[in-house]
Amino acid sequence: MMTIDTASPPPSHPWVDRYLEHLIVAKGLAEHSIAAYSTDITSFLIFLNSHAAALETVTDDTLFLYLMHLRTRGLQSRSLARHLSALRGFFAFAAAEKWLPESPAALIENPKLPRLLPDVLSREDVARLLDAPDTATPLGYRDRTMLELLYAAGLRVSELVGLTLGDYDAQAGLLRVFGKGAKERLTPIHALAREFLSTYILTMRGAFHPREQFIFLNRSGQGLSRQAVWKKIKAHALAAGVSTRISPHSLRHSFATHLLEGGADLRTVQMLLGHADISATEIYTHVQAGRLLAVHRAHHPRSRAPGKS
Repeated sequence: MMTIDTASPPPSHPWVDRYLEHLIVAKGLAEHSIAAYSTDITSFLIFLNSHAAALETVTDDTLFLYLMHLRTRGLQSRSLARHLSALRGFFAFAAAEKWLPESPAALIENPKLPRLLPDVLSREDVARLLDAPDTATPLGYRDRTMLELLYAAGLRVSELVGLTLGDYDAQAGLLRVFGKGAKERLTPIHALAREFLSTYILTMRGAFHPREQFIFLNRSGQGLSRQAVWKKIKAHALAAGVSTRISPHSLRHSFATHLLEGGADLRTVQMLLGHADISATEIYTHVQAGRLLAVHRAHHPRSRAPGKS
């Protein structure tokens, strides 16, 4: 196994610096996304240094050996795919900038990923979770409003904490949401969520002594972090007695699943979730398949039990 001299600074390269700058300026990626790309590419640079190799001479064989190296360190398919995705984006940029004649990662296939179904709450669990905060207090009302929006609009937690006062059109009942890559979308919210959000902004938000324009604030009047919201979700789920394994995206997954169960089509759910590619939404197709099967069994003339006319 390769050892790393932790006393030495991590290797750098001007190509990498230019690429990360491109992700910030042109792609508008969030700080935590930039950090993840930087970490994965730096890991590859360390591997190259340990083998006296250089970025300028990387081939598809080099990348294959690197993936095998990561595999020997215990990384599973999902982590390998993330590393390869970071390198594929970097080398595509290097080829576009004419630093390399072509990307050495272009023809390398992704490791096979298990098709994991998201953790989805039942409608009853969602109701218990939403009712958990004490809405008689500003903190509780804030938390209830956050939970309502996560479920009403299928927001990512990062999208929720990024909402500002100017992103809410109370008259139209629309949220302006900035998703991955700073992509903007308009998302409708239902009447109950609008009622909670409007009441929170008008009568509860001032109790936090706002110092920033973010809708949801901490006790210091500043915007909440993703970690703070996740802690709140876990605490309220525990208080509500929700037994289903919960994640920061549980309400987002439940939003999509419950829409499909109610008859929404996959393209609509894709737009509401802000997925650039419908393949990201297709993880929910098990819901549609089950609903279509139930309809088929209930209404097709040949679906009656054997022996019955």
